[in-house]
Amino acid sequence: MNLEQPDQPPHNPDPSVTGEYLPPDAAPSGSEHKTRKGAKGAGAAATGLGLLALKFKGLFAVLLQFKFFFIGLKLLSLTWPFLLTLWLYVVFFGWKLAIVIILLVLAHEMGHYAAFRAYGLPVKLPVFLPFMAYTAGAVPADLEQDAYIALAGPLTGLALAATCYGVGLALHDSFWFACADLSAFLNLFNMIPVPPFDGGRVIGAVWPALWVFGFALFIGLAIVLHIPILFVLIIGLVGLPSMISAWRGHVDPRAALMTNAARLRVSVWYLMTLLGLIVVMGQAHALTAGIRGSM
Repeated sequence: MNLEQPDQPPHNPDPSVTGEYLPPDAAPSGSEHKTRKGAKGAGAAATGLGLLALKFKGLFAVLLQFKFFFIGLKLLSLTWPFLLTLWLYVVFFGWKLAIVIILLVLAHEMGHYAAFRAYGLPVKLPVFLPFMAYTAGAVPADLEQDAYIALAGPLTGLALAATCYGVGLALHDSFWFACADLSAFLNLFNMIPVPPFDGGRVIGAVWPALWVFGFALFIGLAIVLHIPILFVLIIGLVGLPSMISAWRGHVDPRAALMTNAARLRVSVWYLMTLLGLIVVMGQAHALTAGIRGSM
């Protein structure tokens, strides 16, 4: 927000006090009278110009209001992918589940956003695309930080899943168990150790050779879960360049700064997040199925 001081309105003298006060014994001479007449003419011209400027200023102020219109158009142009994504989710899953998925994905991406900000890195707000979302930020100089930024999304999803699970226990409501189950599943899927998933970035900081295993795991899950082939192709095309580069021996220059201790820390955080998501998803799924079976 641009907090500028508003322009001060031009001075408009009170008509009751305009003109000059001349004592009776100080009447102007002829030359002085001409001078004062010329000054009055110049004053009148200046007043006219001032009024004209005031009118144009008012017109300019009106025109400035259109900036909000253009800002609105710009925001709409940035929002239409989100609206398209929401519409597709409604078509495929219904509006209730679509809203839940959008909120879960938003929480996940805001985890990345907060991590970027915590490290003092420039970052943009999350961008939604049909069946995917991403948060673009500056590349950290430290590969360990890069791994933690990637883990921030699944960790946020884990915290949200655990919260929904706790609310479900308190209210004995299957809806919250279903939300916990879905949040854990979406973030667990994102932990697959292959680019461009978050798990791929984390494992890239530990041992990029594991990407081959991650890609095989992704293909297996895609077959079991009946994931649309288009989504599989998109993920493959996005992640394939990184895997080919790693296969050819091209190593991220930041990897030279990664110590064994740093790799161990990243591995522990990855495994703990993975385990937490599995436990919450298993518990929430079992309680959801149990409640539905008793109905």
